[in-house]
Order: sequence, then structure tokens, then C-alpha cells
Amino acid sequence: MGWGNIYRRRMSVFSMAILIYLDYKAVQQREKWIKKSKISALWQRAHERNAKRVLNLIIKLEGLWVKLGQYLSTRADVLPEPYISLLKQLQDSLPPRPVQEVSQTIEREFGESMGGMFMDFVETPLATASIAQVHRATLVDGRQVVVKVQHQGIKTIILEDLKNAKSIVDWIAWAEPQYDFNPIIDEWCKEAPKELDFNSEAENTRIVSANLGCKNKHEDSNKKPAYEVDVLIPEVIQSSETVLILEFMDGIRLNDCESLEAFGVNKQKVVEEITRAYAHQIYVDGFFNGDPHPGNFLVSKDPPHRPILLDFGLTKKLSSSMKQALAKMFFAAAEGDHVALLSAFAEMGLRLRLDVPEQAMEVSTLFFRTSAPANEAFETVKNLSEQRAKNLKVIQEKMKLNQKEVKRFNPVDAFPGDIVIFSRVLNLLRGLSSTMNVRIVYLDIMRPFAEYVLQVGINKEPSVSAEWIYSKPIHSDVEAKLRDFLVELGNDGKILGIQVCAYKDGEVIIDTSAGMLGRYDPRPVQPDSLFPVFSVTKGITAGMLHWLVDNGKLKLEENIANIWPEFKSNGKDLIKVHHVLNHTSGLHNVSVDLSSENPLLICDWDECLNRIALSAPETEPGQEQLYHYLSFGWLCGGIIERASGKKFQEILEEGIIQPLSIDGELYIGIPPGTNFLLHQIQRSC
Repeated sequence: MGWGNIYRRRMSVFSMAILIYLDYKAVQQREKWIKKSKISALWQRAHERNAKRVLNLIIKLEGLWVKLGQYLSTRADVLPEPYISLLKQLQDSLPPRPVQEVSQTIEREFGESMGGMFMDFVETPLATASIAQVHRATLVDGRQVVVKVQHQGIKTIILEDLKNAKSIVDWIAWAEPQYDFNPIIDEWCKEAPKELDFNSEAENTRIVSANLGCKNKHEDSNKKPAYEVDVLIPEVIQSSETVLILEFMDGIRLNDCESLEAFGVNKQKVVEEITRAYAHQIYVDGFFNGDPHPGNFLVSKDPPHRPILLDFGLTKKLSSSMKQALAKMFFAAAEGDHVALLSAFAEMGLRLRLDVPEQAMEVSTLFFRTSAPANEAFETVKNLSEQRAKNLKVIQEKMKLNQKEVKRFNPVDAFPGDIVIFSRVLNLLRGLSSTMNVRIVYLDIMRPFAEYVLQVGINKEPSVSAEWIYSKPIHSDVEAKLRDFLVELGNDGKILGIQVCAYKDGEVIIDTSAGMLGRYDPRPVQPDSLFPVFSVTKGITAGMLHWLVDNGKLKLEENIANIWPEFKSNGKDLIKVHHVLNHTSGLHNVSVDLSSENPLLICDWDECLNRIALSAPETEPGQEQLYHYLSFGWLCGGIIERASGKKFQEILEEGIIQPLSIDGELYIGIPPGTNFLLHQIQRSC
């Protein structure tokens, strides 16, 4: 391809991009001046004309743009319907290359004549795609095959298209900073050229087939483990850099709805099994096909109508640590565990610039959200867009950004390439389910595979793990006995992870940790491991009260109202200090109303003490023992501050932190400058 053609190709792409951009900007302006009833029709016409422009340019240019069009055609969950209906044409064959060109490539690659290789070669291709076209043939030994032949000169075109695509993404990021797709295009630029080597594709095909245990004989799905799949992959017969010969498998294309119905194919089961196959590739194997668009699948005509997986040119290999991190992200999203999510993000190299855990959870949940049929997908995207606007408002307020700064704010500081391809696969699968008009519950389908990879290699019992007890010098005989007891409990499966620390007369006599951080987190528990726990401060606040009693600043029989006058209201004048300590004050449900009214009020110490003081008891003091599961800390804290005349934190330091020399190790509340992870744990307490 000469420089003249390269220049014309580049100009065509950029001219079209600018034209479409200006068209949509004009529609945005016109929208302000027309009736609301006509807005929908205005946008529909804009989508139709711009979709035609995109399709015509892609057909003219071919190359990489066809793959982009195929990808967009699967995103029925995101793109307007006119784009989907027109770009679907790209899933069928493009105009074929001359058979003479095909023959030249085959004979050059294998050094043998067509007649010497094939008993029969069908000149009309089965399909013509962006990089190659596929012909049906019969080898001289009688085997039925398909021959995939790369277009001549396509490598130069693909590399040029990647440069142009990168330039357009850079321009969009400049003009509309909220749409910065550079991490995606950068990874694509790195991975796409690999599709041009058919020897590599042949090896990828063999690996995935072996990993998935593909067999021509169908196995009863009721007898196979939950993490095994039932799909077909053609056998590789022969390959070179630009020609690939595969076993022929007679199947139905996914967009051939009439044939699928005629053969009685259950579309729901087909898409579910395809999804399971990808979950296996990602989580179990760590080696997956990065291009699951509808054109890369067939459905076998013979029952049980298994999916046939094709085209392994674009594959991604994951490290063991990345597999673990992706699986942890899955379970963090499924269980709403913010701390585990941020830990998984850190392990996979995804760094966020802003400590907004709720938004981080929303992002990860989007990965695994249940797919919607095409007729519901647009409403889903609309809701996601509205949520994104709310999130940006939170960011603006938190960081005190003006409108221009918000527009250019990117919450992701580092986006690893593995996640780009992973995200692309999940988006393509979601688009596939929308196109096939089925609903896929990804959290259910992917769970067995994510669970499998996390369980493999996790030594849960002390008997098979030297690291189960943290190796640290034993402080006392009682600690030695405790460690033996913990090992016994661990071998019986009664402990997941534990920390134990005890002081006597200011000296440490026990400081032991054991087990692992979580059911799917094999990292060992260490003395400084942080856990999201509840009610951990009850013992500390009770100890502080007793310390004040020992120092003569408070009496257990004293009426609380004597030292806390506001507390006297609503019949609480007879509640004594010991009633709070033994959970008989009748104030066990005080903070329930507070948390249901506005959970964030729990972070306001003074307001909580005020609510406690104004509350009314449900039972007479000393009559009924009911666990003060939420109110205990504030009750003790209010008494401590009034009896001592000092702030709670001051008494904490004076009575516990300083005598035990544990400065910087014990917090109640969120100290200034503490990192986000600790913030989250304290918020959970």
C-alpha cells in the first residue's frame, strides 16, 4: 500500500470522525429549541444517518475497521438500534478476494500446488472477514476441512488503521475528556497484530481446546463438575503464518434465527454455555479468547446443539496472581465487600485517584451485572448514564472541582492491560446475550469458576500449611498452649482467621495470629492485619469506665444524670453507671432510629451523644438485660467525657494507649491522615 493510499485512508477516517462529531453536537443544540415530543425522533434520525456513514466507510476501508464494526454491532446493550441493525451486516461476509490471490497465498506458504493438497476446493468462500476469508475444502486423504487464508497486504493496512484509531481516540479524549478510551486502544494496539500470525492462532486453538477438554462425544451435563464446560473447537490440521487449515464442523450461525428455530436450538442454554466456556478460560485456565463476537461462534446441528468456538487469533494469558485478583474482584462485587474489592484492585494494578468506595463498587458490579435483552438494554444504559452523572457530582463536591476540572477528571490512575481485554470480553458477551435476546445472570454462571481458582492452592488447615500460625517468638507458656489449641481448632475447620493479644501488668503475654484473611483470600493473618469487625470497642470503652472508677473519678452506683445533666430527660434519672455496663439500662435500641434515619449521622460523635441524652428507655433500669449492640459505645463515651472533663480520645490515650505503649496501634474513630483502607474498616466497626 503506497503512501498515497495511506494518506487517502487516513483522511477518510478523520473526515468522517469530525463530520459525525459535529453532527451530534448540532443535534445537542437543536434539542434545546424543539418540543420534547420531537426530541426522540430528532435523535433517531441522527443515529440512522451516522450509522449509515460508519457502515459505508467500514465497507470501503475494510481492515481493522471491520473488527471495530463487528464489536460495535454486538453492543445492543449500549448502542442505539440503528447502529446495531446496520453494523450487523459486518458479521456476514464482506466482498471476497479473488480466488487466484487465495491460491497464490496457499501455494507460497506450503510450497505445494492446490491439486497436490486438495481433492476439492470450493472457490466461493464460506465467509470473508477483516483479516482473512474461509473456504470449504477436502484434503487428498478425504478429510473435510476449512481453509482460512489471510488477505494479501492486510498487515500494512491493520498497522496503519491502529495508528489512525489511536489518533482519533487521542482527539476525542481532548475534545470530550470524559470519554478517554486510551487504555483500551493502547492495549488493542499491543494485542491486535498478534492476530496476523496464524501459527500463533493454531497454537492458541490447541491450548484452549485442551484446557476446555473439548471432545466430539457429548457428556451428560448432569454428571460433569460445575467448573467443566461442554463446547466444541475444531482440530488444527496444518498452519503457516498466513494460512490455517482446520477440521470442518457443520454449524448454524448465531444470527441465523430461522435455522436456530428450525433445529430447535435453545438460545438461552447456548449463550449460557458460551459464557461458562469463557469463565473457564479466564478463571481456571488464565488463557482466553479476547474476541467473542457472534461471528466467532456456531451451534452444532446435531443435538445437544453445543456451541462451536472459532477464531483464537486474539488471546490473552493471565498470571496466576492476576487470576486470583480477578476472582477476588468477582466475589467482592458479588458480596458488596468494599475492602476486598480495593485489595483486589491493588493486586491487579488498578489504581484509583479518589477514595470513593461506593463508586468503585459500582464499577466492579457493572462488570458482572445481569445482561438485559435488547428491548430492555437501552433503559439500562440510560440508568447507568444518570448514575454516572450523580457520581461525577459527588466527585466534584469531594474534590471541590469546577465544571471544567470535572469534565477532565479521570478517577483511574492506572489501568492494566489485562483488565482492558477482560472488560472487552465481558462487554462482548453481554452484547451477545442482548443480541440473542436472552438474560444471563453472570454472578451465578461465573461463581463456580471463580471459586475453583481461589480454592486451588489454598491450604486451609494447619496440618498442611507451615504458615498457618504466624512465626513470632512465644511470649509465655499460656501463649504456647493457646497456639496448640488454635492449631487443633484449625484442623477441625472451626477457625478461618484469628488474632489474639493479651497484656498483664503492662507486659505482653500473648500476641498470636493464625489462619488466612478470608474464605477466598489465602494470605496469612498477621498481627497487623486489619479486619472489618463490629462491637470491637465495647471491651475498650467498658475498660475505660472501670479505669475511671479505679481512679476515684466515677462510681458504679452513681446516677448518670448526676454527671451528665442532659441525660436526665424522658425518665432516665434513675439509670446508674452499672446499668449501662451490664446492659440493663433499657436503652438497647436507641441508635437504631438514628442509623435508619441517616447512617452518616453515626459518624457525628456529638450529635450521637445528643440523641442518646434525649432518648427514652424501653424498660425500667435493672429489670431486664438486653444487649446494647449499637448504643453501648456512645453511652460509655458520654459518661467517660462527663466524668473526666476530657475528650474521649484523651482518656483513651491516658488510660490505655500510653500505659501499654501502643501509640499508633489503637484507634476508635478515624484519625487524620489515615489511609482509605483503614477508613473503610473503621466505618464497618
